[in-house]
Amino acid sequence: MALLLLIETATDTCSIGISDGLQMLALHNAPEPYQHASQITLLIGRCLEDSGFTLPEIEGVALSSGPGSYTSLRVGTATAKGICYSLDKPLVVVDTLQSLALASLRQEREDALYFPLIDARRMEAYTAGFDAANERITEAEAIIINEFSFSEYLQAGHTVVLSGNGAAKCAGLLPDKGVIYSETVCSAAHLAPLALPAFEGGRFADIAYYSPFYLKPPNITTPKKLL
Repeated sequence: MALLLLIETATDTCSIGISDGLQMLALHNAPEPYQHASQITLLIGRCLEDSGFTLPEIEGVALSSGPGSYTSLRVGTATAKGICYSLDKPLVVVDTLQSLALASLRQEREDALYFPLIDARRMEAYTAGFDAANERITEAEAIIINEFSFSEYLQAGHTVVLSGNGAAKCAGLLPDKGVIYSETVCSAAHLAPLALPAFEGGRFADIAYYSPFYLKPPNITTPKKLL
């Protein structure tokens, strides 16, 4: 068992939790999207208050590693590193897509292939494939969603479970048969099942050199010159 602070900032919702082993003691999400910088410390404080623990009593920090929103991942990473540095706590990182796939597997309980989808720009999404044992079958990639997405698996007779905040982009494009839309989205509550074995196995990230898994560079535009 381990008392962990859980930080999920890969998507538009900032989510913070505290777990004791696999038991969630507290969970809070920001009330509005993209409030990571202004809300993350407040959410941590609320979770500590609900759980009855203080920050120095936390045994480690579990961080969702991406892919996802560039700025949001940086906020989560900076917060996690600051806590770990100042309190000499270990950092464990959790693959965002794998945690989302596992959560949808536990929700749907289907012998299927699981493709979590994290919303990116326009019709793009970050995804990776996982089997019903939560083993990776494809590497993380950015895909353009169209009517042919996942067709190779559907044509082979597989059921495909789509989850995450990018799954809605597939609605109306993919065939109804063989596709299940899970309501599961990224949450700090989904980190503990993968974070706990990593913590217990001593698989800690190097705090000094750790960087989030952005997958793609940020979409930086040049502002128009003032007239």
